[in-house]
Amino acid sequence: MSASEGQRAEWLDPEFWERLDRLEGRHQRIQSEHDNARRGLERLTAREADELRRAWRRYCEVIAELDQTTAEFEALRRC
Repeated sequence: MSASEGQRAEWLDPEFWERLDRLEGRHQRIQSEHDNARRGLERLTAREADELRRAWRRYCEVIAELDQTTAEFEALRRC
């Protein structure tokens, strides 16, 4: 996906191309991690998937409670 040195527009800052190269590398790495995670989820048994859903729901509940108490602390702090 990177443009070769000969194809790169000369009017663009070399720092732009360095940033683009780093971003492309990061994107490829994250895409690979995503693919691996997806394959791992596809291998879950029905029981494991159910356990994961329960754990995720509980995690979301805890985060919601944390957000609520944080908001309450902030409201107290402002008064």
